Amino acid sequence: MSPVSERTAEMVEALRSRIGGTRSAAGADGPEPWQEAEDVLASFLGHSDLLTPEQWEADPQSYRQHLLHADPDDGFSVVALVWLPGQRTPVHDHVAWCVVGVHHGEEEEEHFRICDDEQGTHLVLVARSVNPEGSVTSVQPPGDIHLVHNRTEGKVISVHIYGADLTARGSSIRRCYDMPIRSAHP
Repeated sequence: MSPVSERTAEMVEALRSRIGGTRSAAGADGPEPWQEAEDVLASFLGHSDLLTPEQWEADPQSYRQHLLHADPDDGFSVVALVWLPGQRTPVHDHVAWCVVGVHHGEEEEEHFRICDDEQGTHLVLVARSVNPEGSVTSVQPPGDIHLVHNRTEGKVISVHIYGADLTARGSSIRRCYDMPIRSAHP
């Protein structure tokens, strides 16, 4: 895990107070944990001191993940993802809810559903969005099949909060979908 900035430590404390421990358990009263995480994350995006210089570092081969926080007692993890132009995730879903805030740049997200018809089993694109700097979105399983892509000419950095301890798995991805993507209307 990367050493974090004071601003990230503040964000983690705010998340702990809003969603940590038993608040992240199913059936808790009040807003869903991912809704609380959206509010907290939105208030920290765009601060120049949120991430350390090392957490801005990219990997020329693939998007880079910087684990900022994970604690089994808190029930959530915080990750910074750094994307160079053209980098993308596979089509995937998650082990738990995920809140994403674009800290720097702009990322594109595509959502899919599985279709099984006369064309066989395939994916169908159901939504596409461009998420600008400062935006916050979320996905909740089941039905959270998507991919994220940096279609810009610059670096993109997004901060992700997952409702799971990622140290146990190393990733938030539950499953990748390697199947054809077809139009909903042939």
